[in-house]
Amino acid sequence: MKPFIFLLLLGLHEVTSVTHSLKYFYTGSSGVPNFPEYVSVGMIDDVQISRCDSITKRNVPKQDWMKHISDDDPQYWEEETQSCLVSHQIFKINIEIAKQRFNQTEGAHVFQRMYGCEWDDETGEVNGYDQFGYDGEDFVSFDLKGEQWIAPRQQAVITKHKWDHNRASIAYNRNYLTQICPEWVKKYVNYGRSSLMRTGRVT
Repeated sequence: MKPFIFLLLLGLHEVTSVTHSLKYFYTGSSGVPNFPEYVSVGMIDDVQISRCDSITKRNVPKQDWMKHISDDDPQYWEEETQSCLVSHQIFKINIEIAKQRFNQTEGAHVFQRMYGCEWDDETGEVNGYDQFGYDGEDFVSFDLKGEQWIAPRQQAVITKHKWDHNRASIAYNRNYLTQICPEWVKKYVNYGRSSLMRTGRVT
């Protein structure tokens, strides 16, 4: 009987282990008709929680429970909006730089960024990522363990060297991905626990 109880407990143990994720997707575009010049979307456990674009110029909650964050932090959505507006301008510059690197003057082009982290609510293990893409292909990505940028394309090597030499930015990125991001995961999961816990995957 004891081995059966042990296996049963082991099974319950596995079911309760959930990995939560926080991801942000930024998309800047040039020459794309009927599409905002810039869009940013926040996702917690693959559920959209926020959106901002260059047309509305506001970062807004996409889940009812996300509205309650302003109860604890009244400036939260205003600060998120300001961050969105700054990112929009940065992405406009990035697209122009990329077009120059690839010797492009016309056509539709898209510059993207995806960053975030995953947090295991049982083991506490954290994985972080930060990667950029241009016109549907990888451009440059952050190697968290090696604390350096990886450039799979020749046109991104200049960016890699520039960012690798900015040690303050490297340190900030590492701290955000391993410390700040997981803390936000926990906050968001706590706010939306009733709906998010239904989407957690079994490991």
